Amino acid sequence: MTINAQQPRDFPFAPPPQLHLEPLFAVLREREPISRVRLPYGGEAWLVTRYEDIKEVLGGPCFSRAATQHAETPRMQPAPAGEGVLMSLDPPDHTRLRRTVAGVFTKRRVKDLRPSVERIAQGLLDAMEVSGPPADLVASYALPLPITVICDLLGVPEDGRDRLREWSDALLSTTACTPAETAAAAQAMADYFAALVEQRRHKPTDDLLGALVKICGRKEGQLSEEEVVCLTRDLLIAGHETTASQIANCVYVLLHHPQETGRLRADPQMMACAVEELLRFIPLGSGGFRSRVATAEVQLCGVRIQPGETVFAPTVAANRDPERRRDALHSQGAPASV
Repeated sequence: MTINAQQPRDFPFAPPPQLHLEPLFAVLREREPISRVRLPYGGEAWLVTRYEDIKEVLGGPCFSRAATQHAETPRMQPAPAGEGVLMSLDPPDHTRLRRTVAGVFTKRRVKDLRPSVERIAQGLLDAMEVSGPPADLVASYALPLPITVICDLLGVPEDGRDRLREWSDALLSTTACTPAETAAAAQAMADYFAALVEQRRHKPTDDLLGALVKICGRKEGQLSEEEVVCLTRDLLIAGHETTASQIANCVYVLLHHPQETGRLRADPQMMACAVEELLRFIPLGSGGFRSRVATAEVQLCGVRIQPGETVFAPTVAANRDPERRRDALHSQGAPASV
């Protein structure tokens, strides 16, 4: 394959309006499925835009997650940043950690949580109805629902939840906080969860944090206390920020596509399929622009990627690849019929 000899494109590209996808992804997918891009921090990298190539980069054995945190690796942030403890490790560390905690995240635990989630959701909806119009979906429902659920799941006391929300906001902020303020929030959150871990060591509980502490020990393969703290932090942040964003985004998309919304109201049994389709269709922030570093020579789209080279694999582009899903509409369209 002949690669376009033009200068590398600046990446990320200009953000599209609302929830539309960058239209250049579709162009590159057809004409230049692997291309060179220039990152805001750290030099140049490769960019792939087809589903199969993105899947290979994110899950293939020749690509490293951990290496993306090195200072010299091309990146979009001012400083190297991981994706959470599980998402920033390579085997065998990732395998050990995932295997160790797999028994804690069971279907039964999720099923047992359902009545509580339904009660919390209904209570928030009732409160919105009582307060009358106009309703603030984000403040009254999208944000309090997931933070309440994840804190209940972890066993976070009521008096600590507002502080955790503030620290989480600081950690995810790109402009509102200084680096010193972000570092202070990270340390404060780590100290808070370390204290909860210490409490559960002396007084075991049945919540998720208590279950993690029970498998924490010095034997080979067991979780360390630091790993328990990191996992808890990741669960809190990922468990409420992304959920809150997607609740609001899903409602926005449905309001702007009344035909699909009408079908869903007429047949509520389609809800599970609709949720899956909405999650595929809606871009999920900067998390869609994950990168990996090649650990061996590998071919992608006829191009030889050398060891040490970085490849960006945006899941937002994979989710709209028509070769993968023929009924998926293009970047400026609507969710496919459910």
